[in-house]
Amino acid sequence: MAPDHEVALSEIVKGVLGGGWALLVGWIAPAAVNVVLAFWVLSGTHWLPGIGRLLGEGDIAGATLGVAVLVGLLLAAVQTPLYRILEGYLGWPHGVANGARERMRQRKLLLADRIAAVELVDRERAGDLDTDGATALAAMRAHRRVRRHLDRDAAGGAVRRGLLHERLRRFPVDDSQVVATRLGNAIRRLEEYGYDRYRLDTQIFWYELTAVADERTTKQVEQARTTVDFFVALLYGHLAVAGVALVGAFVHPGALLWAAVVGLPLLAYCWYRLAVVTTDEWAAAVRAMVNVGRVPFAEKLGLTLPATLEEERTMWARQSRLVRLPYRDFSADDQPEPVIDAARDAPAPAPGRPVTRSR
Repeated sequence: MAPDHEVALSEIVKGVLGGGWALLVGWIAPAAVNVVLAFWVLSGTHWLPGIGRLLGEGDIAGATLGVAVLVGLLLAAVQTPLYRILEGYLGWPHGVANGARERMRQRKLLLADRIAAVELVDRERAGDLDTDGATALAAMRAHRRVRRHLDRDAAGGAVRRGLLHERLRRFPVDDSQVVATRLGNAIRRLEEYGYDRYRLDTQIFWYELTAVADERTTKQVEQARTTVDFFVALLYGHLAVAGVALVGAFVHPGALLWAAVVGLPLLAYCWYRLAVVTTDEWAAAVRAMVNVGRVPFAEKLGLTLPATLEEERTMWARQSRLVRLPYRDFSADDQPEPVIDAARDAPAPAPGRPVTRSR
């Protein structure tokens, strides 16, 4: 008969596999990797001499699994503050955060300038550059930071230019929304998408949108978020194990421990960069959910999308205010109810008429 703790662990694992794939892959799996690394580091400090002797050979896997599940559940429970630290919102001194935010804003502007400069060079080579364009290109070539990249960008072809556009898209459209870190900006751009395009505040209506979106769309969002969670959990775990290794290196100096002290933070930086890159899939999934999900969302609210994009933006903006602010805070001159009620009473779009519109 299996021991009680093994039965309990098997029940936990069954529950996770049955309805918590994101929890398993995003938090428990990287926690298991870090627990193994922690055991490895602790064995090098002689604080746990002969782990195989202290634990029965058959119990090591069970102990690792148990600790990994507990650590993974803990990380998942505190994921919001963990993300906020990496995004530059929590624990950053005011002056440091402002300086980092300005550097990120300058980085965004430099990417935009590099893209504009390459386009001007293309026009110059094609003989299609007017006087204003020539003046702008001369200014770009005189700019120290743009000039440093211009020749390489212009010679890099479509692939390099695509990478520049990809990096620029990892920033929010609105400069005032730029935050202090790469990951913060990469996540901020997906948070602002619905508001920037449609004035639909996805931060307010997130649960409503996921409730009405089709299962495939919400699953894509969950899977994309899980990949980012995986790298974030690896990052924090590596830093924690490196801290243990640093303490152990002073108590029981050894090459293995110093290798962990140096190597694990470098790996954590790699996981951070991968987390930034993998937000591209997350942003694409959120974009799809907003683009197609706002239609059934409006229907569930009893609204009909107006005939023009500008009218739709007005409708969503006022609907967001209706939810975000107390009803009594609306001024008499700017009531949201007439627009909302008009949308409720409007006839449904004719069959075959496209619901998504461009400007």
